[in-house]
Amino acid sequence: MIAINKIKPLSDYLLIEPTEGETKLPSGIVIPDTAKEKPQEGRVIAHGPGKRDDSGNVVPMGVRVGDIVMYKKWGGTEVKVEGKDFLLVKEEDLLAIIEG
Repeated sequence: MIAINKIKPLSDYLLIEPTEGETKLPSGIVIPDTAKEKPQEGRVIAHGPGKRDDSGNVVPMGVRVGDIVMYKKWGGTEVKVEGKDFLLVKEEDLLAIIEG
């Protein structure tokens, strides 16, 4: 099995751990996994060096490991590592960095 610290994304890809959505409504109703919306935010676990421009120079990433980010709803490739779900997302599919 692959360990999470052994994954090093290439180019402008990021490895993101999606945050868990609410599983219980304020009224106490529990939402089953099949009815949950896919999360659109998560924590950056690792990222590549950055994309190359037309001159061949590496453009550094605009996010850091540990940043909480919002990404496109259907962006990224789902991967399972050590029994947990992660996403590999291109930097251009990020929408925002959540500060706080």
